[in-house]
Amino acid sequence: MPTEPDAHQEIRDAVRQLCRQFPDEYFRQVDAQRAYPEAFVDALTRAGWMAALIPQDYGGAGLTMAEASVIMEEINRCGGNSGACHGQMYVMNAIVRSGSEEQKRRYLPPIAAGELRIQSMGVTEPTTGSDTTRLKTTAMKKDGRWVINGQKVWISRIQHSDMMILLARTTPLAEVKKRSEGLSCFLVDLKAAIGRGLTVRPIPNMVNHETNELFFDDLEIPAESLLGPEGQGFRTLLDGLNAERTLIAAECIGDGYWFIERAAKYANERVVFGRPIGRNQGVQFPIAEAYIELEAANLMRWQACARIDAHQDAGAQANMAKHLAAKASWEAANVCLQTHGGFGFACEYDVERKFRETRLYQVAPISTNMIFSYVAEHVLGLPRSY
Repeated sequence: MPTEPDAHQEIRDAVRQLCRQFPDEYFRQVDAQRAYPEAFVDALTRAGWMAALIPQDYGGAGLTMAEASVIMEEINRCGGNSGACHGQMYVMNAIVRSGSEEQKRRYLPPIAAGELRIQSMGVTEPTTGSDTTRLKTTAMKKDGRWVINGQKVWISRIQHSDMMILLARTTPLAEVKKRSEGLSCFLVDLKAAIGRGLTVRPIPNMVNHETNELFFDDLEIPAESLLGPEGQGFRTLLDGLNAERTLIAAECIGDGYWFIERAAKYANERVVFGRPIGRNQGVQFPIAEAYIELEAANLMRWQACARIDAHQDAGAQANMAKHLAAKASWEAANVCLQTHGGFGFACEYDVERKFRETRLYQVAPISTNMIFSYVAEHVLGLPRSY
């Protein structure tokens, strides 16, 4: 599939060159072993790509959201899985936007240098799910420290993180006017916490995605662990979430192009009944439709990036970009698998691996129905549905 150079071609070429060192066989083996792509993530970090969104004053590259999204897109377009490392790029955004100067100086330089990993965000809970404002994990002040109690689920990359951003309730729900009030964000040193009030239980799942259930039992953390103003953690969290959804939209765009390129190549090469299967409209039309849908989703990705880079409210655009891109990549995945027929299920073609990986984004980090609800209420002015 022809690719025209664009304003980000230099970044694309550099990321593609790095990714060539990690071919399909590498990711296939990592997936088969249910392992973490340590060498790949280390290479990205050494090259400075994981510090893309950290300002230059703190040792980062100081790139725009648009440029950062290209990095994530190209990783997936080259056959990799950004889900193993995208947290390192967006989780720290909460520190950039809401952290004190002392916190920025303390944490951002080592994150940029790859000496400190902060890939985890502790938000979701077993009993509340997407109803974040009703979470039950609490943080209470005691003797100049914070004491954490509660439970989290689907918290990714704990095993490959040094720190985590945790959302907990610091003011009881009954004492606030709005449910989003009384929540606070904290920086948790995982090395100090695990085994000393924090228990981690891995969750085996259908994708090779490192995720866990967490149990907090009187975990004590320093007073200076508070990130952003007390009681305004929900707003602090949003600084990371819009970036997360936009970057994942870009990852899905990358997946979509990978699927379409593989489908078109196979349709041109596979000969059945004396002709390439790609000559049949029943084969070529679905590929063409998937490409059209992907191109349309890509436009919303750029719109979300533009608003974030202009420091404008990007909630609607980030959510819509994530929805459209996840939907387009999933449709492209189905088309690619169908085009390959039985061979699409063979691990050596990598279609089934990427098929599983891109399916995740119909559910995470925010479900399709929650995006519909957000747009209905905040864009269309319809009554709140939940």
